[in-house]
Amino acid sequence: MEAERLVGVSRRALAQSRGTPDIIAEAWQAQALAQAIGSRLAADGPKELRGEARGLSEIGGRCGGALDHPAARAGVARAAQLSELVEPRATLTGLGALLGEVGMALVGVACETDEQGLYWQCMEAIDAADESMDRVHGMLRRLDEQDRERQQDLERGGGRDGPYVPYGTIRGPAGSAAGQA
Repeated sequence: MEAERLVGVSRRALAQSRGTPDIIAEAWQAQALAQAIGSRLAADGPKELRGEARGLSEIGGRCGGALDHPAARAGVARAAQLSELVEPRATLTGLGALLGEVGMALVGVACETDEQGLYWQCMEAIDAADESMDRVHGMLRRLDEQDRERQQDLERGGGRDGPYVPYGTIRGPAGSAAGQA
């Protein structure tokens, strides 16, 4: 499934979550998706995004164990359906929104629970979502900088790298996120 579409599916699933177990499951799914998107961009994305993308992938992998949920233990990640990433900017924008929504949902769970273990799981997952969101915003800033540079080059006389060609579709297996729990 295309990355932007998969992010949309995850956002809808989180919005429809009812109760702590559903929210925990969707938070885990979001981090697995962040890991998969980060892996894909690190391997095949624009060169200027690869460092931040590797960081995003690593954060997603670290958080996977922070949330104790049957889907996490079974390794059944929606991210395993990731087949292509057509538009990095749109995907990253949607992923940033998803991570923000996950953080807010986890704050609600943490505030409502009396279980110390669940509270601290939520705190770790909130930190991971926040750190992932920082990486996503960093990549979006890099894309904006690149667009400004291209525009300036075009205004100066056509650009040094030839005509502007938007990023192509990034295809291939979902990467290591699919099999990790």
